[in-house]
Amino acid sequence: MKLMPLKLALLSAAMATGVLATQVYAAPLKDADRTQILKAVDADAPQIQDAAMKIWGFAEVGYQEVKSTAVLQDQLKAAGFEVKSGVAGMPTAFMASYKNGDGPVIAILAEFDALPGLAQTADPVKTGIPGQIAGHGCGHNLFGAASVGAAVSLKAWMVKNNIKGELRVYGSPAEEGGSGKVYLVREGLFKDVDVTLHWHPANENSAVQGVSMANISGKFRFYGVSAHAAAAPEKGRSALDGVEVMDVAANFLREHVPDKTRIHYVITGGGTAPNVVPAFAEVYYYVRHPDPAVVKDVWARLEKASQGAALATGTTVKTEITGGVYALLPNDTLGRVMDANLRKVGGIAWTPEEQAFARKMQESLPGAPSIDTVKTVTPYKIEMEGGGGSTDVSDISWVTPTVGLGTATFVPGSAGHSWQNVAAAGSSIGVKGAVNAAKTLALTGADLFSNPDTIKKAKAELDQRRGPNFAYKAMLGDRPPALDYRKPSAGGQQ
Repeated sequence: MKLMPLKLALLSAAMATGVLATQVYAAPLKDADRTQILKAVDADAPQIQDAAMKIWGFAEVGYQEVKSTAVLQDQLKAAGFEVKSGVAGMPTAFMASYKNGDGPVIAILAEFDALPGLAQTADPVKTGIPGQIAGHGCGHNLFGAASVGAAVSLKAWMVKNNIKGELRVYGSPAEEGGSGKVYLVREGLFKDVDVTLHWHPANENSAVQGVSMANISGKFRFYGVSAHAAAAPEKGRSALDGVEVMDVAANFLREHVPDKTRIHYVITGGGTAPNVVPAFAEVYYYVRHPDPAVVKDVWARLEKASQGAALATGTTVKTEITGGVYALLPNDTLGRVMDANLRKVGGIAWTPEEQAFARKMQESLPGAPSIDTVKTVTPYKIEMEGGGGSTDVSDISWVTPTVGLGTATFVPGSAGHSWQNVAAAGSSIGVKGAVNAAKTLALTGADLFSNPDTIKKAKAELDQRRGPNFAYKAMLGDRPPALDYRKPSAGGQQ
């Protein structure tokens, strides 16, 4: 089924929901309920911190998060959730559930993978960790810990007040390029979910709802013939030449693709010694654009570039798509509920020690805004343009109404995927932001359980945004999870 182009879908939805934008969708929780939930999250803050710091220390990359997922699963089991491990063919994925009769099904997402190349101590100056490669430069240690903390507190409120419905936590591995949530969606694990909640570590407190970029990522593996590079170069066919010719072709391609297309790559295998013609080489590519159709078209052209490079260098090439996600669909109905709860929780107050940490770090961040911005909440809006990154939350947003927020877990001015973010994510600054996120998620979940009419309106908005006769089909096709995408190259094994 052909999708409605994303921009048209968003504009159509904007017109459809414009009249509703001034309405209040959720009946406010009683003050006693709200107080109970907030106190529960505060009481659980030490457990959120414990999980966040353990996962930060493990720094496990995609599909290798064995220790990290165990920490979160153990906390959920201890809180009375039924936990299923290894769902959708991913050993580190899980689905936890608490059900109390018939009612709404509300899901909360939890992530926990780290990024390679970003090992860093929890200090405000750049300091590597000997023997360690990865680090939580996107704060997923905080993400998973706070989501579980929110679920534990929300469940306690449901039990005490006999709230009907089901609360789920989805432990989703390998968000960073592994597209873990895509397999959860493809497996049908969200088909009965009414609303999905998520959050992400950020530089500010915000429930602004926006779009992201669709992407396809994968590896191009070139195979040649090894030979002595000095004594018999004519007998060799360099796989690295194939990679480099492809990269040149890809760089010329940039001029002739639609605006907002992003193409980036890294050579993940290029040989082992200069005097040996490499028989194997590998390059890892991402293609992004707000429109999934454009991504597919550019990726097809990239595959042709690889085939041309192989022909030119006397090598062969094989392609493996390792990831692929849709563009995020925002939901204004849910965004306004999330924003209202974030404002009730409020901004973040740092201690003098935390302020000193932040100011020291900002010495490495020229032009950084005031650290006082963490005390405030960004004005709400829904953004239908922009979105430079990609997320596998996007696929969920096409099959169930989805809403997220960000809280100030990083020092203002920090860049995503940076050593500064790793340091903050391992500090009390990160934990404070995570606790704020847990409070907002729990309050929003309680609002939704209390007011099914909000869910009904959110579903109507989703239907409007994605267009008629939508049928989900994963960008990465029917391949199994790429469990080894973070592991070293096979070194030429075919």
